[in-house]
Amino acid sequence: MANQPDLPWIPVRRTAPAHPADWVTGFDVGAVRVATPFLLAPMSGVTDTAFRCTVLEASGAESVGLLTTEFISIELLTRGHLRTHMRLAFDPSVERPLSVQLFGADPQRMAEAARIAVDAGAQLIDINCGCPAPKVVRRGGGAELMRTPLDVARIVAAAAEAVPVPVTLKMRSGWDETLRNAVEVAQVAVDAGAQMLAVHGRTRAQLYSGAPDWQVVDAVAESVPVPVIGSGDLVTAEQCLARMKRTRGAGVMIGRAAIMNPWIFGQIADLVAGRRPRVPGAAERLALVRAFDERLCAYLPPKAVPGRLKQLLARLSKGVEGGGLLRKLAMHARERGALMAEVSAFFEAAEAGTLTSWEAHARRALAEQTR
Repeated sequence: MANQPDLPWIPVRRTAPAHPADWVTGFDVGAVRVATPFLLAPMSGVTDTAFRCTVLEASGAESVGLLTTEFISIELLTRGHLRTHMRLAFDPSVERPLSVQLFGADPQRMAEAARIAVDAGAQLIDINCGCPAPKVVRRGGGAELMRTPLDVARIVAAAAEAVPVPVTLKMRSGWDETLRNAVEVAQVAVDAGAQMLAVHGRTRAQLYSGAPDWQVVDAVAESVPVPVIGSGDLVTAEQCLARMKRTRGAGVMIGRAAIMNPWIFGQIADLVAGRRPRVPGAAERLALVRAFDERLCAYLPPKAVPGRLKQLLARLSKGVEGGGLLRKLAMHARERGALMAEVSAFFEAAEAGTLTSWEAHARRALAEQTR
């Protein structure tokens, strides 16, 4: 099939007590070099160009092996839907390598959507075979494809034949406990032309509950001759590095943890280099939110900006002194200007050591808003 790898990926379990720099290595996906095995996971409604660039600025571009867009509907993309086409936006000066994730169940539309994405600058095409959302599953896409391996083969083959860049697949361990068929789907996908696989160690029935099964990641890695990436509940830099040492896969994906801590990739790089991971202070957190705000304003219509800011703040403020009160105040803000004013006041007070006075102000403001 088209796009088949020339040489097999040979997975190796990393059990030797070597220095991390000896076993944290990059890998190739076709002609695309992934320089480090720590990848930013695609997240619906999150991993747009503003967020991806914010992570790169916080962690350092050299610390993130691969960026992936939020998933894009092949139906809407091929019909010229404007907001869907906006999801292809990226900054070519820093967002490299970039993978565009597509979802849908029609092979020909998948091929057409893949061509559109490549024309827009995608260096890889990723097919979503793992999203558990009912609105996606009902249309035959996402995790529904775990129940129909032959459809996976047709979709992957169509995309691989249509574009000159590598086609990859993100999948789950199965549909439910009665159908844990990740190895079968992986083999079918690779036979059809997939050059990398990402495996989330939960079934569709589990959604995001329960512990992820990393053994299924190893099982898939042992069964196919292409790089396999594992994902599931990696929260800290230390956890990511420890998992990378144990897995037979080529790398790991980091998702929700990057919303809470956009510096996590840089912290992993610190650990690999033998340094203590850098912990950002209040001033650096404020600078990051302001930069994110500027990117959102350049990319989104004004009415959409406050919601995205709140989404980041809901995670970024967790574990920070006074963060709970900030989240309550932020959720009541309706306009971007008022929201950013409160965010600035909070982080400036935290930096100056005057949070007590800010908290008094915040409680008064909340009391007035709830009258």
